[in-house]
Amino acid sequence: MDYETVSPDAFGRSLTGLGVNLLTADVGRLAAFLSEVFGLTAHRLSADFAIIRHGDTLFQLHSDSTFGSHPLLGLVPETPPRGAGAQFYLFGINPDAAIASADPAMVIEPATDKPHGLREATILSPEGYAFTAAIPLP
Repeated sequence: MDYETVSPDAFGRSLTGLGVNLLTADVGRLAAFLSEVFGLTAHRLSADFAIIRHGDTLFQLHSDSTFGSHPLLGLVPETPPRGAGAQFYLFGINPDAAIASADPAMVIEPATDKPHGLREATILSPEGYAFTAAIPLP
């Protein structure tokens, strides 16, 4: 599927499994963060929407304005952190490299070897979503 040209209805019908959608005040800023820090790819990037790809996994960014009539928008706080309590793992991304690309003030967990067999680091997006880069320990 060509994510740059697929129609919204064809894209929607193609989705299966678990879907992740993040509401954001600034789609471009969140997409840039995900690209610069984690090397993820953004498709169909506009002020209102982006498809984010990490390997075979897709998730979506929607601007707040696209959810104007959705009841969820009324639950979103005006200021960050928006995603308190949610953690998004990005498996296969080197946590040391991600930290080197991140704003040091946004690193809430440095790269650490964990007892469950992963080396991981957690970095907050500008709006407070927690993203964890993780690779298996040797």
